[in-house]
Amino acid sequence: MTHHSAKTSLHSRLHKHEQFASQLIDEKHDFIVYVPQAFHHDPNRFFPVLYLHDGQNLFDPETSFIKGNYWRVGETADALIESGEVEPLVIVGIYNAGVKRINEYTPLEDRRLGGGQADAYGQMLVDDLKPFVAHHYRTLAGPENCGMGGSSLGGLVTLYLGMRYPGVFGKLAVHSPSVWWRERVILKYVEQIRQKTGQHIWLDIGTNEGHRAMPDVRALKRMLVRKGWRPGKDLEYHEIPGGHHSEYAWAERVGPMLKFLFPRRG
Repeated sequence: MTHHSAKTSLHSRLHKHEQFASQLIDEKHDFIVYVPQAFHHDPNRFFPVLYLHDGQNLFDPETSFIKGNYWRVGETADALIESGEVEPLVIVGIYNAGVKRINEYTPLEDRRLGGGQADAYGQMLVDDLKPFVAHHYRTLAGPENCGMGGSSLGGLVTLYLGMRYPGVFGKLAVHSPSVWWRERVILKYVEQIRQKTGQHIWLDIGTNEGHRAMPDVRALKRMLVRKGWRPGKDLEYHEIPGGHHSEYAWAERVGPMLKFLFPRRG
């Protein structure tokens, strides 16, 4: 019997790092790292990596925003890797900063709501957290092996930082993005793109996410298409009938997103 057949539990492959400190921002961040079965079975292998915002909602029903209601990222990734639909990857869930979440996930300050510190958060991700993860978890280099994703304001900051760092993040998972922030300023950022990057973008919205959400996300999709993204090729766009703005709804979208952004390499 080879050692490969011994399965390790999902729980044993989730590694929590607490109070990660950066020189670039005051906030310390917990983060949790999922590694696939192959990580332990094949110690010389390197893996693509996906960074997800709102880390407390992804892997653990106890820490999620509404207890018990979480994204089931570990279970979904395990199932799709095992079925051969998704390539083995490392997934990093970065916990949000609680009351300061709105600061880190927004590109510009809003008069009423504050915010506007996404640049510093992005710099922390790229210059501090990413090298730490690469050092400890054998991740592959290059944008084609690195993704970022999130929902709501986490979707907004994913798209914004993806546009800022196309040479770092080649895959973006933009779930139910808060396009409305600061008079839809994200549309202006997308409009300023001189030439399309080689990024693959997953974009979705549920039909029950409030009356502004659908028109906003449709406008974003049209803008991406104008900039050269091709639906069905490097842009996967979904409107989910009856889809709500909730962890439960986003959990349903994790599988299709992983299949699009990290398909098994033939």
